[in-house]
This record gives sequence, C-alpha cells and structure tokens, in this order.
Amino acid sequence: METAALLVALTAVVLAGVALADRVRAPAPLLLIAVGIAGSYLPAVPTIHLEPEVVLLGLLPPLLYSAAIQTSLIDFAAHRRPILLLSIGLVVATTITVGAVVQWLLPGLGWAGALAIGAVVAPPDAVAASAIARRIGLARPIVTVLEGESLLNDATALVALRSAIVGMAAAVSAPAIGLDFVRAAGGGALSGFVVFLIVGRLRRRITDPLLDTSVSFVTPYAAYLLAEGTGLHASGVIAVVVAGLLLGHKAPIIQTAQSRITERTTWGTIAFLLENAVFLLIGLQAKWIFTDVARSPLSPGRIALVCAATLAVVILTRLAWTFTARSSLLLTRARSQAFPWSYSFLIGWAGMRGVVTLAAAFVIPAATPHREVLLLIAFTVVAGTLFLQGLTLPVFLRRLDVPAPDPAADALARAMLLEEASRAGLARLAAMEADPHGVADLIRRRIEERNFAAWERLSTAGDEAPSRLYARTRLAMLEAERERVLQVRRSGAAPSEVVGEVLTMLDVEESIIMGSMLTHEQDGPAGEHVVGGQECPDLAEHPAEPAGSTEPVCRECVAADEPWVALRRCLTCGNVGCCDSSAERHATAHFHATGHPVMQSAQPGEVWRWCYVHQRTG
Repeated sequence: METAALLVALTAVVLAGVALADRVRAPAPLLLIAVGIAGSYLPAVPTIHLEPEVVLLGLLPPLLYSAAIQTSLIDFAAHRRPILLLSIGLVVATTITVGAVVQWLLPGLGWAGALAIGAVVAPPDAVAASAIARRIGLARPIVTVLEGESLLNDATALVALRSAIVGMAAAVSAPAIGLDFVRAAGGGALSGFVVFLIVGRLRRRITDPLLDTSVSFVTPYAAYLLAEGTGLHASGVIAVVVAGLLLGHKAPIIQTAQSRITERTTWGTIAFLLENAVFLLIGLQAKWIFTDVARSPLSPGRIALVCAATLAVVILTRLAWTFTARSSLLLTRARSQAFPWSYSFLIGWAGMRGVVTLAAAFVIPAATPHREVLLLIAFTVVAGTLFLQGLTLPVFLRRLDVPAPDPAADALARAMLLEEASRAGLARLAAMEADPHGVADLIRRRIEERNFAAWERLSTAGDEAPSRLYARTRLAMLEAERERVLQVRRSGAAPSEVVGEVLTMLDVEESIIMGSMLTHEQDGPAGEHVVGGQECPDLAEHPAEPAGSTEPVCRECVAADEPWVALRRCLTCGNVGCCDSSAERHATAHFHATGHPVMQSAQPGEVWRWCYVHQRTG
C-alpha cells in the first residue's frame, strides 16, 4: 500500500510540475529536478534510492524504444557518421579525459575507479536532449544528431564501465576492451534484428490494435533480455535501439493504420510519464547523496574541486571534440557542405546528462575508494549540465541566430507530397472497375478538398480560408450532435453499445479536424525556401520572378465580385488568377485555356512555383 501511494504521489507531482512548467514557460526537466531536490529534504518524503536495476532494466528499455520507433531510419542513416563519432569516439575520449583528471585529484582512487567514473559521466541523455532540443526549436539536423547519438552512447559507456569494474579486480588490456565492445555491439545488433524479425512477422498477422500494442510493450524488454542473457555479454541498449528503429521504419507496411495510431498514442503517454518522472527521481537522490558525502574523509574543498573539475572537463571535452573533428564530424547528407560553426557549438553545448549517468554510478562496487564522492560527481554532472546548459541553450540559439525548422517550407513539402500521393491514388482508382453509384467522383472531390486545404496553408491572406471555415463550422456542428446523442443516452432510447459507437465516430472526426487545425496554426508564411521533387524542364525554363510593384488582384474575381483565398501569377504571360481553393479557380482555368505550364505564388514573401504539366513544385 505504501509503494502504491508513493507511485501515485510521484505521478501527481510530475503532472503538476509539467503543468506549472507550461504555464510559466520553463523547461519541465529543470523544474522537476528542482522540485525533487527540495522534496528530498522534506520530512514527509521518504528516502528513495534509485537502484541501477530499476533504471537499466525498468526505465531505460521503454524510454529508448519509444524514442527509436519515432526516429527516422532514413535520417539516422544519413547522419550515421556524426552519430557514430559522437556516440563512440566522444564517449571514449570523455572517459579517458575525465579519468585522468579524477585520478590526478584523487590519487588513492586508482586508474580503474577513475575510468569507471569517466564512463559514468560520458554519455549525454536521450531524454534530456530530446526534451530540451525540440522545445526550443533547434534545427532538424542538430536534433537528428543529438537524438541518434543519445540512442547509442549509453551502450559505449556501459561497456567501458563494465571493463573498468573488471579492471578493479584484474588487469584488462586495450585489445580485450576493444573485443568486448565489438562483441557487445555486434551481439546487441543481432539480438535487436532477431526481435525485429519475430515481431514483424507477428504484426503481419495481427489486426487487433490492442493486441498489437500489447506486443509492443513486450518488445523492448525482449530485445534487452535476449542481448544481455545470451552469455555473450551483448548490449541490451543496442538491441532495443535496433529493434525500435527497424520496427518504426517498417510500421506503415507491417501494421494496420489503427494499430499505428493506437501504438503512437499509447507510447506517447508512457514516454511522457517516464521521461518526466526520471527528472523528479534524479532530484530526489540529493539528500542521501549529500549525507553520505558528509562522512567522507576528504576535505569539503577537495570534494568541491573534483566535482567542479569533472563538470568542466565533461563540457569542455565535448566542445573541443565537436570543433576539432568538425570537418569530418558535422557534414550534411551531400558531404560537400559542412554545417556552420554555430551548429557545431550547439551540438557541443547540448550535452546534458541524465538518469543513466546516475544509475550507472550506483553500479560502481561498494568497496571502491571514495565511492560516495564518485556518486556526488555523477549527481553534480547531471544537475550541472541540465541547469547550466539547459538554461543557456535557448539563449545561445537566439544569439547565434540559428534558424528553426521553417513551418512554411514544411507546408509546401506537405502539399507537394499530398499531390504525389493523390496521383498514385487516382491512378489506382482509374484502374479499378467503374461503379454505378458515382463513388469515384465522390472520392475525387474529397481528394481535391484535402489537397486544396494543404495548399491553403501556404497562403498569407488575412481572410479565413475555406478549410479553416469548414473546420470551425463542423466543430460547432459536432458539439450540437454530441449533445443530442447524450440526450438520447440519458433517455435510454438507444442501446448503450450503439450510443458508444456513434460517440466514437464523432470523436474520431473531431480529432482529425483538431489535428488539421493544429498543423495549420504551426505553419507560417512561406519564406525563400525551395522544396522540390524531381527535375522538371518547365520549372528550369521558368525561374522565380520578384514580386511586382503593384498589389496583385484577380481581375476575373473583381469583375464577378467574388472573393479569393490566394493568388497565383503565370510566369509566361504574367496573368494573375485565384488559387484552386478559391471558388472560381482562375489560375488553373488560365492554364487550361493557354497551356502556360508554370505559375508562381503571388502572395507576399512566397517564391514557390508549380508546374501544371509535370505536377512538380520548385
């Protein structure tokens, strides 16, 4: 009963802390750590020791899996070089550098113990990097590198820690450590691939979304235990990451749409609770760690010096690594254009540590000299990097003027991709048998409406777009419909199962509309971004032109006293017509009448073009 009450209290504090952080616009991880530190000194709060098994087996597999299934395997592969250099090379460099400094400041510790604490503080945290980086709007390449690094660096650090602990009892050679890492990485990757094959085959036969999601709960633990329990000392971390990356990549093929939606929602909730609970638990370790350190024979000055020095070395080593290896570390997909130096700095500064560092510190044997100081070092590095780097990262982001992901470019890419998908769908529709009920025409109209709504998001017009008006009107109607269904439910005039089905139908439609409105709100005016598909000769012959000196109007709409949503300019003759989301669709009518292939947006600040012939965007 006490354990259950404690879990309920922790969950309530986490939810309240996140809600407060949203209200005051503060990073939730930092607020929860501060709450945990303060709470650890309250008499009513019991002492909570974060056991390594709880973190490494209970928390780490689901956290890594939930991050891995949402990570793009394509982006991960495109940035594999910086990810591997950071998750392996930097972890090893940090382990050795920190070990040397700690050995110098604590001579009685020994090299094995010094390297052990170096391995403990070496890996940045997946949860911290994702939680803070996405919140402040870091550029996508930076987020991809940080998240990819944090998925793999725990494996490197845990292998190094295991080798250091073995070295406390017996000498371990460098070749033996290298072989241990290769065995751990290879065995972990193989274990993850085996789990992927098994789960993938199961999912092809499962259509029940609840059963499918239940299988996903078992998957990270199965991958972890298969790797760690094979006798090869393989890395469970790598097994979980490999299984998650592959299953997430193949999800559109091996899962039903309903299963994917259910799994995404369920794992989103689990990750939300675990990620935020982790930071609260970190803070709750403060009191007992400080109490144990107070009994250390070392002077407070020496303890403070070694903690501060370790924190400084961790931060400076990462910055030095990212800048020293920048020419080979931070390259774009084309490898011919390096990221700007500001990207290097932000990747170097975003090295926040988290719960894995603290849990790994508890793995250090109790007989290790100055173990209580080593635990304090780990806690100092976790809290120090989270507060120092987590609070200043948004400041550096603004000062360096690093562009965040452009919502307008996303809107343009979304509209273009929907056009590509629509062409494929309509081609399949044309190949199917003709229907006598006009279903095909209805499908074509709905596809047009969906695509028009996507193109409307590129518009900077001040008037309410048709899709936005539709959403607002339909939501009001759904509210009235739901009220009527609830009246029927209260009267008992319809079976409860039928009422539940109708309410679910209304909820699904409302959730689709709300999701579309949220995406619309996140999209801004289009900037000077080129988002293109394949090569198009007409786009090459008709480059973008600067806006004219006069405000454009659709003359046909003016003559007919009709409103328009957005305007398009023909790049052959300069004619301005209204877009396809407008009632009259004069721009498309102009193409059909003249055959002029390319039009350009006539909206302020928009430079994208559209080829009617090849249906390409540039």
